[in-house]
Amino acid sequence: MTRPEHGGPARRDAHDDGHYGEEVFPPGQAGEDDRIDLGALAYDETTLARLTALGAGPDWHCLDIGAGTGSVARGLLQRAGVRSVLAVDRDVRFLAARPTPGLTSLEADVTDPAFDPGRFDLVHARFVLMHLPEHEELITRLSRLLTPGGVLVLGDAIDLTTATAPTDPYTRVMRAMWKGLRDTIGTDVSWVTGYPELLRGAGLVSVGAEIHVPPLLPGSPISRFWAETWDRARDAILATGQVDADAIDAAKAHLDSPDCAALSAGMITAWGWNPEGPSPAGRRPGTAGVHRERWTSTSR
Repeated sequence: MTRPEHGGPARRDAHDDGHYGEEVFPPGQAGEDDRIDLGALAYDETTLARLTALGAGPDWHCLDIGAGTGSVARGLLQRAGVRSVLAVDRDVRFLAARPTPGLTSLEADVTDPAFDPGRFDLVHARFVLMHLPEHEELITRLSRLLTPGGVLVLGDAIDLTTATAPTDPYTRVMRAMWKGLRDTIGTDVSWVTGYPELLRGAGLVSVGAEIHVPPLLPGSPISRFWAETWDRARDAILATGQVDADAIDAAKAHLDSPDCAALSAGMITAWGWNPEGPSPAGRRPGTAGVHRERWTSTSR
């Protein structure tokens, strides 16, 4: 199956070999966990603040999809004090390397129609749906994993290198990166501003959304994250023909310079509540939590 066309060559979806994690960002590549952790340092504080503000706490059973190195899952357990987190990823090597009481890792593909690990007070996915063509269908399916009164929280990147953004070394390479990722693994962030309507369309209520843009400062986690991301996606970026290798190196140097005054990609976080339960202000989390251990998983 190929993704919808955006004026470029056919792209393979998550059911083929060229998806995220195998073609551009393989987890077996040295330093991939460090790259993921740099992104976590840039975004976790905002994510965990939102999850706790939505009520995540004692007695909550949580599902974290695309868990990566498990930083959000561990934060839910250690900061919010939730009862349990099922952390799902296509490759769980980084989760297995950092065992935490209350955290269970599950190697699974969320795009599999049979994916149904149970019911949860919180279902969270960050930087996942932007890589998948069936995002609208998945939002509906993920909403069905909520307990009565449970909350679905989804986060993805927002590209701020728009046509009206100043053109500098950083902006040029970021634009080429987004095109390169579309052409290789199908990443598409053009739709993410529609999250509120998509959540409403899935039948959720009390929908909200917010955007966080971490500052690009020399040596900051987000600046280092983008530099390492460009290194890993270099072939895909160069294949666009929009920039050459010297331009990528110049952009990396620009990121580490006090002259850099660009905007990083933002992160939109959107949420909505299962209406089949108490109102968000009055729900009693955990009272209807049910887990079905249908999948092979590893408790840590």
